[in-house]
Amino acid sequence: MRKRELKNIEWSLLIVAMILCVIGLVALFSATQETEYDDFNKQCIWLSVSLVIMVVVMLVDYEFLTKISPICYGLFILLLIAVLFTSPVNGATSWFAIGFFSFQPGEFAKVFVILFLAFAINKIQGRNKKEINKPTKLFILLAILGLPVLLIVKQPDYGTAAAFMVATALMLITAGIDKRYILVISILVVISVPILYHFILPEHAKKRIDIFLNPESDPRGSGYNIIQSKLAIGAGGLTGMGLLKGNQTQLGFLYPKTTDFIFAVIGEEMGFIIAGTVIILYVLLVTKCLYVAKTAKDQTGALIASGITGIFLFHMVENIGMVMGLLPITGVPLPFISYGGSSLITNFICIGLLLNISSKRQKTIFVK
Repeated sequence: MRKRELKNIEWSLLIVAMILCVIGLVALFSATQETEYDDFNKQCIWLSVSLVIMVVVMLVDYEFLTKISPICYGLFILLLIAVLFTSPVNGATSWFAIGFFSFQPGEFAKVFVILFLAFAINKIQGRNKKEINKPTKLFILLAILGLPVLLIVKQPDYGTAAAFMVATALMLITAGIDKRYILVISILVVISVPILYHFILPEHAKKRIDIFLNPESDPRGSGYNIIQSKLAIGAGGLTGMGLLKGNQTQLGFLYPKTTDFIFAVIGEEMGFIIAGTVIILYVLLVTKCLYVAKTAKDQTGALIASGITGIFLFHMVENIGMVMGLLPITGVPLPFISYGGSSLITNFICIGLLLNISSKRQKTIFVK
C-alpha cells in the first residue's frame, strides 16, 4: 500500500471499532466468570483472527473483490441451503458445528451480498444511471436480495434477513433509485404489516411481537428475558453496580447475557455513562461509514460503504432497542461487543473494506 493511500485511510473507523471491542471484552469477562471465562477467552482469539483478516481485506483492491463476488455469492447460497439440514440450535438451523467453532454462513453472506449487489448495480447502470429505475432491472436486483433473504427466513433468522433489506435499501438510494419506488415500497410495507401478522408469520414470531407490546402478559415465559433486561439497565444507574456485581447478570436472571443481551450487562454493571458512550460510538461509526461512502472514488466504493452502513445501523438500533424494550426481540448481535466468532470476523471484514475504500479516495482540493 502506497504512502498516500495510508494517509487517506479513515483510521477513526478502526479506533471506534477497537474501543467497542474493549468494552465488549470487559463486559464478557464479567458475564462469564461462572464458566471460567470460556466465552471471553474464545472472543480474544476471534479478535486476533479478525484483525488479521481485516488487514488482508484492506490490502486487496475492493474492485477485485467486487469482480469475484458472483462466485462468492453462489457459494454462500449453497451454504445457506446446506445449513437448513443441520441440527437446530435454540430452534434455528443457522450454524455449522465444526469442532469448538460454530460457523454461521448468514453472517458472512452479508458481505458477499453487498459486494454482488454493487457489482450488479454497476453492470445494470453502465453509462446510464437511470437504468436502475426500469422495473425489469430493479427486479433483478431484488431477486439477488430475495434468494438469501428467503433462505435466512427459513432458518428462521428474521433479524439477519431484515439487516439485508436495510443494507440494500441504502445501496439503492445511493445508486439513485427514483423516489416513486421509495414511496410505493413504503406504502406496501404499511399495508403488508397487518397481513403478515395475521396470515403469514408463524406463531412464535407473532408471540415475540405480542410480548414486545406487552411483556408483562407472560412475565415467567416469553416476557421474562425482556423484563430482566429492563430491570438490569434500570438498576445500573449513572455509574453502574460495578464489574462482577450486577444482580441480574451474576445471578443468572439475564439470558443470553453474552450475545443478545450484552448491552444490558453494560447498562447494569457499567452504568448509563458507559452505555451512553457505546451509543455515541455507534453513531460516530455510522457517520464515518457514510462519510466514506460520500468521498469514495467511484460508485462501487460508495455502494459497498452504503451497504455496510446499513448493516451496522440496523444491528445497533435493533439490538439496543430490543434490550431496552423499544423493539421486538430478533436475536441480532451487537457489533464488536456481542460474543460470536462469525459476527466479529464479519464486522472486521466490513471495517477492512471501509479502510480499503477510504484509502483509494482523492483528497478534496479547495479553491479560494
